[in-house]
Amino acid sequence: ENCTVGLKEVVMLHIEKAEYCSDYKIKVFFNDGLVGIADFEKTINNDSLFLVQQLKDINLFKEFNVKLHTIVWTNGLDFAPEFIKSCIEK
Repeated sequence: ENCTVGLKEVVMLHIEKAEYCSDYKIKVFFNDGLVGIADFEKTINNDSLFLVQQLKDINLFKEFNVKLHTIVWTNGLDFAPEFIKSCIEK
């Protein structure tokens, strides 16, 4: 009797590339093929965490890189790719 179960490969969501657009918006390229504009303005205005509040300085907001499969700002802040995906303008 065959007791094997088909396994579905689970692919972790990664950010492959990110480009500053305008205001608090970043164009994000995900490994699942999605490309979209993530708007962080609501997060920056509503989150009281100090590292997030620092991003109100637009010059600091523009200083990011893609590291470890997500966006990382120079002040050390990063968000999970899943959260960034939830910030994509619909």
